[in-house]
Amino acid sequence: MLENNKQGSEDLHKLNEWRRYQSTLSFILYVATKKLFPKSRLRIEHSMSQGFYCILERDKRVINSDLKKIEKVMRTVITKNVPIKETTYSKKEAMKLFRRLGAKDKIMLLENTRIDNVMIYSLLDFYDMYPVPPFDSTSKANLFYLKNFLPGFVIVFPTWSDLSKMPQYILQYRLAKIFNEYLEWCEILGITDVGELNYEIRNGRGPEIVKVSEALHEKKIVYIADRITKEHRNIVLIAGPSSAGKTTFTKRLAIQLLVNGLRPLIISTDDYFLPHARTPVDESGRLDFESIRAVDISLLNNLLLKIIDGKKVISPKFNFKTGRRKKGPIVYLPKNGVILVEGIHCLNEELTYKIPKTIKFKIYISALTQLNIDDHNRISTTDTRMTRRIVRDIYFRGYHVEGVLKHWGSVRRGEERNIYPFQEEADEMFNSALIYEPAVLKKCCVPILQKISRTMAAEYEEAKRLLNLLNLFYDLDERDVPSNSILREFIGSSSFVY
Repeated sequence: MLENNKQGSEDLHKLNEWRRYQSTLSFILYVATKKLFPKSRLRIEHSMSQGFYCILERDKRVINSDLKKIEKVMRTVITKNVPIKETTYSKKEAMKLFRRLGAKDKIMLLENTRIDNVMIYSLLDFYDMYPVPPFDSTSKANLFYLKNFLPGFVIVFPTWSDLSKMPQYILQYRLAKIFNEYLEWCEILGITDVGELNYEIRNGRGPEIVKVSEALHEKKIVYIADRITKEHRNIVLIAGPSSAGKTTFTKRLAIQLLVNGLRPLIISTDDYFLPHARTPVDESGRLDFESIRAVDISLLNNLLLKIIDGKKVISPKFNFKTGRRKKGPIVYLPKNGVILVEGIHCLNEELTYKIPKTIKFKIYISALTQLNIDDHNRISTTDTRMTRRIVRDIYFRGYHVEGVLKHWGSVRRGEERNIYPFQEEADEMFNSALIYEPAVLKKCCVPILQKISRTMAAEYEEAKRLLNLLNLFYDLDERDVPSNSILREFIGSSSFVY
């Protein structure tokens, strides 16, 4: 147990250093673009292809020769080991500075957040704000490369588990498409940054934002259900990382399939876990439920084939307290039936290797956050899922917040091995993020994080980082969140039974 706790704390430290690396590179990128194209506007949009997708708004499209110039300036700044200084400003002083610089995104944020003092960082003659502080000098973030991905580009940086290791660049067209779809949702709502969201909440538009956001979710679920119906697929496989909202999405999809005249049968791969005695262990010696080897693949495939063949089968039910399976209900596929299989490995062909590809429809779901703090600071998908998980696990599963934080590194490694490599194989992607959710989760999450003791250094630092993020948001009452919302899976009072 002590070894597991130590590993968990080390993971949190690595993740924090990785975020500082990202802030440092983002600052250097901003400086380079401003040096080369003074009238340009850099927008760091979201994570993609082992890096950040960026847009450089200027009078013409960024081409490869531009990227080479930007990269050259960045490497020069890094090689010179230029210091990055930090200074505390009052909100009034910070607003005066950013008005002089014409940084409208910073002004909107500062005008619509309840903060008194602001930490501002300077590099050469350029100024910026970062919720995760950059390193104190540029040479500490020396590994990166730029790749064109029209209409923008991607800055690729090292992996969180090893800052000396650069990942391979992998094109992710389908992921980019779903981010673009969410950006369209943001434009419908007229909100792209935290400051804009807070402004609308302050002016009484919160309930409308909730309703429109939820309607956009429902519209996409209807579209996916219609496509499944039209293509006559027998099995729908639904995968996604931890706290993506897979369970609620599956239940809502089932309702829309019913509307289309199909009869859904929901199967969770969690019920096909092997007994604990046969479960593989991870690097820390803990039972590794993130591994596909934790699933009884043979049993799952044999039962699926029988169900497809019209036979009745006794489904298993996994008991997490005893670590064993027991007999579950008798299930069968009714007339006009469709099987919905939900689990983290569902995009991996190995999981359903006996089932013909032609009858399978694969869906990837994740909380792909598009809301930014400002032009240069994104809200990570990981942080959205982390806050969801903290609230759910502490309020409804009886876990301790320190344990949830410590285990996050292990969860991330499992996702990187077992989920992300297969996400581009999905027939459809669903973005479960809701633009308003941090404003609702804040009320539940902040009291939990405030209880973490300073004596737990890594956990305390992570809690402080998350608190700083959540405190940027104005509160939004959960009363307007509908009972079938994906967010209800985490904050409670859902109309679905889990």
